[in-house]
Amino acid sequence: MEKYLDDFIQMLRSEKYYSPHTCSNYRRDLKQFLDYLQQQQIQSWDKVRYEQVSGYAAKRFRLGRKSRSIARALSSIRSFYQYLVRNHLVEHNPAREVSAPKADKPLPKTCDAESLDRLLTVADSDDELVLRDLAIFELIYSSGLRLAELVSIDLDAIDLTQQQLLVTGKGNKMRYLPVGSKAVNAIKRWLKLRPGYLRDPSETALFLSKQGKRISARNVQARLQNLVKLQGLGQQLSPHTLRHSFATHMLESSSDLRAVQELLGHANIATT
Repeated sequence: MEKYLDDFIQMLRSEKYYSPHTCSNYRRDLKQFLDYLQQQQIQSWDKVRYEQVSGYAAKRFRLGRKSRSIARALSSIRSFYQYLVRNHLVEHNPAREVSAPKADKPLPKTCDAESLDRLLTVADSDDELVLRDLAIFELIYSSGLRLAELVSIDLDAIDLTQQQLLVTGKGNKMRYLPVGSKAVNAIKRWLKLRPGYLRDPSETALFLSKQGKRISARNVQARLQNLVKLQGLGQQLSPHTLRHSFATHMLESSSDLRAVQELLGHANIATT
């Protein structure tokens, strides 16, 4: 069995021109699989079935191997069997239908309330764009908005008297969101400045760029980095960090996962 494995690695070097490091990874993955097969009293590659490959993946999972590591091992086994099938050494690829456990997803980063307060408190700024930025980031944090939802807001979508906002989320699903008092006040300040940036009277966007057009997602991201630097926060923040912070702080204060799901516009509560 090891001869076929050696021939496969040689093929990767001579025909695929894989790097020594990549070949070493393939060899290690396949040698570990071979050791497992020999423990199962399997002495030939053509005797391997779906059950052995899935059992191997399950064993690695039980041993605490990361999903990414298991997925790579299965990819190595599939590639090896493709080589064996192509050279008529076996008739089928037993790893073709075996899938790895879902990849581990780290929890999103959040920002604590004290840091957010520092970020969004600018004393007596006379920079109009900074005042616009404060309105943008207060609104994202206040209502848990996605970046795409933020930039698509029109003037008629927000009711400052009722402190309510209508947004269109993923799948064109619409939802009403509350708007906090700090965000309301920041938006009122921006609305007094907005006419000075308006170039086209038909423009309906709530937030305008310096050129008088609807602000872009890239511009919002860059302006947040500018504000982080201005406030000397010393950490990386993104608009999505503000959304995640909104969700975390809401959950900490209310413990109502279903309500947070609805506010975030998640179709599946597992996402929340």
